[in-house]
Amino acid sequence: MDIFDIIGPVMVGPSSSHTAGAVRIGYVGQKLLAEPVVKAQIGLYGSFWSTGKGHGTDRALAAGLMGWEPEDERIPRSLEIAEQAGVELSFCQADLKDAHPNTAVLHMTGAGGRELEVIAASIGGGRIRICEVDGLTVNVCGEYPTLIVHNLDQPGHVAEVTSMLSHKSVNIATLQLYRNSRGGNAVMVLECDQEIPLEAIKWLEHLEGVIKVTYLNL
Repeated sequence: MDIFDIIGPVMVGPSSSHTAGAVRIGYVGQKLLAEPVVKAQIGLYGSFWSTGKGHGTDRALAAGLMGWEPEDERIPRSLEIAEQAGVELSFCQADLKDAHPNTAVLHMTGAGGRELEVIAASIGGGRIRICEVDGLTVNVCGEYPTLIVHNLDQPGHVAEVTSMLSHKSVNIATLQLYRNSRGGNAVMVLECDQEIPLEAIKWLEHLEGVIKVTYLNL
């Protein structure tokens, strides 16, 4: 625990969970999308839905989706600024089970047509946890450069990805592996200590058996 776990983050807004954490969810969501957000359908769960309006959670999420940080002074006007910029945002109550009480579901569309769905929770002190990406379970804090590789569950993929990172002198902080069934779809989640070069991402995207690559570039 450090001092920021006690006093909370530098932020604009009344709540480290409902405001700063919500900004961070939107910010990480648009980074994962890797395109400017032009449309987002946002589902709010638990206290995000019941009390979020008063804490500015909607404005905080909008700010994050536009790439702003929690201390940005424009946050109180984010919905108005988003509308002026042509960013289409809609809010509804999310239908989730056994989720963290401060959870948001972001279905985002980018300027280039890319779509991405992210489910994330604000867990206190401005910290967040990414729980799902495009329907697959992950556990990502959003504080490290993070590589998410969707691939067919076949031998060799983990070795290819980790060898590539070693070749690029990128150290792996955490490695998580998930699959929906043996031989079905799988996902690797790698949090790293260094940024991953763009050419390495492009190489992965064209690797046989790789379905999709999502990268959180901080």
